[in-house]
Amino acid sequence: MSAIENIREKFDTGEFCHKKASDIFRLLGVSGKTERENILRLLKELESAGEIVRDDRGRYVLPSELRLVRGTLQGNERGFAFLVREEGEDLFLPHRSLHGSLHGDTVLCRVVGGDRGDEAEVYSILRRGMPRLTGTYYRDRKCGMVEADERRFSRPVRVIGGLRAFSGEKVVVDIVNYPEGKDPEGEICEVLGRGGDLSVEENAIIRSQNLSEEFPQKVLAEARRASAQPVLPDGRRDFRQDLVITIDGEDSRDFDDAVSVRREGEDYLLSVHIADVTHYVKRGGALDKEAFSRGTSVYFPDRVLPMLPQELSNGICSLNEGEDRYTLSCIMRVDKKGNVKDSELVQGIICSKNRMTYTKISAILDGDEELCRQYAHLVPLCADMCALAHILIRKRENRGSIDLDVKEAQITLSRDRVEVSEYKRTMAHRIIEEFMILANETVAEFVTAYELPFVYRVHEKPGEEKAQGFKVYLQQMGLKAKFHPANVRPGEYGKILKELEGDERFRVVNRVMLRSMSKARYSAENCGHFGLASDCYCHFTSPIRRYPDLLVHRIVKLILDGQAGEVEQGYRNFVNIAANSCSASERRADEAERAVDDLYKTWYMRSHIGETMEGLISGVTAFGVFVELENTVEGLVRLENLPEDEYVFAEERYLLKGAKHSYKIGDRMRIVVAACDVGSRRVEFVPAQE
Repeated sequence: MSAIENIREKFDTGEFCHKKASDIFRLLGVSGKTERENILRLLKELESAGEIVRDDRGRYVLPSELRLVRGTLQGNERGFAFLVREEGEDLFLPHRSLHGSLHGDTVLCRVVGGDRGDEAEVYSILRRGMPRLTGTYYRDRKCGMVEADERRFSRPVRVIGGLRAFSGEKVVVDIVNYPEGKDPEGEICEVLGRGGDLSVEENAIIRSQNLSEEFPQKVLAEARRASAQPVLPDGRRDFRQDLVITIDGEDSRDFDDAVSVRREGEDYLLSVHIADVTHYVKRGGALDKEAFSRGTSVYFPDRVLPMLPQELSNGICSLNEGEDRYTLSCIMRVDKKGNVKDSELVQGIICSKNRMTYTKISAILDGDEELCRQYAHLVPLCADMCALAHILIRKRENRGSIDLDVKEAQITLSRDRVEVSEYKRTMAHRIIEEFMILANETVAEFVTAYELPFVYRVHEKPGEEKAQGFKVYLQQMGLKAKFHPANVRPGEYGKILKELEGDERFRVVNRVMLRSMSKARYSAENCGHFGLASDCYCHFTSPIRRYPDLLVHRIVKLILDGQAGEVEQGYRNFVNIAANSCSASERRADEAERAVDDLYKTWYMRSHIGETMEGLISGVTAFGVFVELENTVEGLVRLENLPEDEYVFAEERYLLKGAKHSYKIGDRMRIVVAACDVGSRRVEFVPAQE
């Protein structure tokens, strides 16, 4: 047993609890200076990991002894913060209770109650969350300062060294010191350019999320060697004569998945062919380590930061039209009720017959004469795909799957012009969504039957407090809400939306429901997927752009090769590490993509200042209301710009009510575009004069 394990065990047994360092030296029989320093170093290591803390008398104790809870701080630009915990509801921390901690820090907190019983204060800071950030440089009277772009990081950084910058420039700063009671201190490591420039602002977002843009030479060299390999059948199942196609967006370049459907009596034989990335990305190699580090590809309007180099992502792994490609294929026989009667996973080789787009498939389904002539060989396939997708949609609806209607933006660039509109979700999108969901479920069930280490895609049911808030909201709208907040079932949520189809209240209920739900994540434990009403789910269909899918492929292939024991031995610990890392990478990518989308939306709206538009109130706060336009752009109408009134904010009702005026989520509102701040990515509206 190592020294640190010995100390850890003595804390677990209680022998070292409530002991000072001098007591621990005595109990261990340590007297020499070097030995004492080593023990202090180990105690500091355990303290930094949050395994032990010191009480107000300087004695070491377990955090549980002081009823401390661990979590990550989510700051707010107004100075307060929330403690986000892995389990349990978030806790509120007023500014006075932060004790020098900042957004992103991992901390231990003591629950202190407060008016609602959810208030906490920071007891100790375990790890700083933002050692590097981007921001705008400016001079105050004494020195240079950087105002962080991350508005939740509520303190400026005092510049004590590094590169020289001019006021108004965007910079990257490394925080090197956190003086007690003072602003953090940092050094400028990169000057990005003048703030307010579109490309500079986008680069700042990329840097702020620590996203990798360039691949190391070692990774590129390995990618070139891998992509030079010939594609040969090599004993694989040969699907090259089948009518297999890809369906993606017009601007897609990496094609993870291809599909084929044919009728066999009353059944459908659905083949979902997924790029066999693991044939080229070997475990432990430079490509694998880089892919794990990135976790996911990140998509922006003007560029992609891929998880894998282009030689793989757009080349040898991509299921390009007319080219032989290796796949891991999921073959499913589906009956007329949507049940998978039998399935098979095989290593295959395909040759995609056509690179189709959602637009073209939609047009063929709508009977476009020109496209139906051009792709006459695909017309029966499209009809079969559409029929099967409807069967699968109906089956998921019947089991309670929740089809949230989340509006997405379509941002297009033409020369120097930015256009923003709502992304249209067509039947072609639904076809691919349904086929991929079915394949993901089928693969998850296949591996689960072996009881082996695995990475699941999980989505827990809503917490009781949020579910109760949603129930109260529905009741105040005059809607039935028969579910029990302590144990919500997906079918109960799905039924609410189903009954509101065609009702003007659908969008607002959809939005509030979404806010009551937890976020999906990766886990080594199968907790089911609430939103899909699925008992067993994983991500299998996008290994070019998501590391969890690549890991799932590895596990499946080992099972197919008769090496299930290798999975047990080689992946038991790794699946936990991978699930946590990939969930963090996904959150980082999502934040970056949302921020860049907001940047482009703000840039676009600059040319519409002064115009009158109509939107839907999408959020209500004590300081104003947010309005979402049809093109998905969201802007704030500040409280001081609303008609003069004595307003009261009813948080649980999403309502801002005055004596003469009231504003609630879902109301329509005519606004005038008043201002666009590119640096803060904010659009501001004022009410239109009636």
